[in-house]
Amino acid sequence: MSRRGIIKPGYMRAADLKNGCIEMVHGSGGRAMAQLIHQLFLTAFDNEYLRKMNDQACFQSFNGRMVMSTDSHVITPLFFPGGDIGSLSVHGTINDIAMSGAKPCYLAASFILEEGFPLSDLKRIVDSMANAAQAAQVPIVTGDTKVVEKGSGDGVFITTTGIGMVPEGINISSENARPGDKILVSGTLGDHGIAIMALRENLSFHTSIISDTAALHDLVAHMIAAAPDIHVLRDPTRGGVATALNEIALQSSVGMMLYENKLPIREQVYAACEFLGLDPLYIANEGNLIAICTAEDSTNLLNAMRAHPLGENAAIIGEILEDTHCFVQMQTRFGGKRVVDWLSGEQLPRIC
Repeated sequence: MSRRGIIKPGYMRAADLKNGCIEMVHGSGGRAMAQLIHQLFLTAFDNEYLRKMNDQACFQSFNGRMVMSTDSHVITPLFFPGGDIGSLSVHGTINDIAMSGAKPCYLAASFILEEGFPLSDLKRIVDSMANAAQAAQVPIVTGDTKVVEKGSGDGVFITTTGIGMVPEGINISSENARPGDKILVSGTLGDHGIAIMALRENLSFHTSIISDTAALHDLVAHMIAAAPDIHVLRDPTRGGVATALNEIALQSSVGMMLYENKLPIREQVYAACEFLGLDPLYIANEGNLIAICTAEDSTNLLNAMRAHPLGENAAIIGEILEDTHCFVQMQTRFGGKRVVDWLSGEQLPRIC
């Protein structure tokens, strides 16, 4: 969405957003690029910062600590039950910001478009991004667009960058887990990854499996209000809960014990995992988080999570142990124990 080549909108013919396709000229910096920016991106993302059409956004700075995160989104298919690459690109970066306890404030968006990509699909994606950003009250204030030759991309890749502000007194980090802490999740495991796989493999179930993609910052704000001393927050995207917990265990130099009978997993997701030979602990979520807090705070935190629409299925699933080996283990339904190791290889490619 660079301003280079900007021409007054009155001098541009209307873009064919229904039947047109991306052409190399849309990335050339001339009239066609200006047309795409004005009639698609600016129309969808319109706000006081973007309207200036500068190569950057100028905004008021904050007192206190700021956080910044960036994430690239290359999912296939681009549209899936419960979302698409557009809403996912907004939610993903907002959630990365929120896992520090921060309030997300601004987003930037960068598009790499493949020659021949339908403008109607691009409009659908951009509208989805705009709706997601508006619902989250986090504006997209700047961005960039590039076009690559047909065969050099995969339709559309989106990179979003976010900036947020950490409230005073909040210190949430993956190195803060301590023995005796409780491990909580805000919702059911594996919904996003299985929704993608079911669509790819044309699998059907008695009830549809829908991605859980959502912006979690409002849930996090409610959690912090109930338990300001949360030690760790993490959204279990690629690699799922198992990989996220192994990362936290290593960063905090602790062990973990999970309880299989406490894991919230939808019946259809569990059935799909059995059918496909997958472990739901390693399947990605895009609207779920892991929280680690003291045992004393865990009940208050759980109640606060369950009182929020995005935490209705929250559960305490385990606890932190002293362990110099930093193993994550699980007590099975049958009373045995097994190691929940790092993900080896990739169960589901191109899921976010």
